Amino acid sequence: MTSRSLTANTPTLATPEERTKDSTLHHLLTSALFTVLSVILFGIIYPLCMTGIGMLAFPNQTGGSLVRVGGQLVGSDIIGQLWTKPQYFAGRPSAAGKNGYDPTATSGTNLGPTSKKLIKATGDAIKALRKANQAARVPVPMDLVTSSGSGIDPDISPEAAFYQAPRVAQTRHMGLATVDAIINSHVHGRELGFLGEPHVNVLELNLALDGKRS
Repeated sequence: MTSRSLTANTPTLATPEERTKDSTLHHLLTSALFTVLSVILFGIIYPLCMTGIGMLAFPNQTGGSLVRVGGQLVGSDIIGQLWTKPQYFAGRPSAAGKNGYDPTATSGTNLGPTSKKLIKATGDAIKALRKANQAARVPVPMDLVTSSGSGIDPDISPEAAFYQAPRVAQTRHMGLATVDAIINSHVHGRELGFLGEPHVNVLELNLALDGKRS
């Protein structure tokens, strides 16, 4: 009688296969829960919080640093664009997207220094610049014939601006000294005094020439 009672009360041990199945299910549930929580926390809550803080602290930058003149959108301070009219300063070449300057397809040329295609493109760009800027006072600056890594660099070097100054002054019937002064007033120095190089924002400079932005 006692032997039968002990046998009846003894718990049945799980087989190795059952223990493995339970362990796998436990890990799967834990992984699924962690994934859901991570998506909610880092994919929804965190971006919304950062966007909200950005909109409060830096509303213009968060909105894309858009520039409007008379209520009309004319560009962005942080996205380069194509300038073809001779009365405007031109920016750097672009390899972003099919026609260049595409902020949704930022990219450089991905061509190496020995690339025949790059060498030809650079040579053609130099010839075109020399033809359009015959009164230039300095050699062709390198940033006017090479695209940036992003393809949407909104800035050029001061040297690139001064290179184009005679053409712009002649086209606008302005004194060269006046155009030089406008360039000098729009040269931005290094960030924090040591990061990057002095630069000129092309959109800002062209709007200043039009008298629409100080």
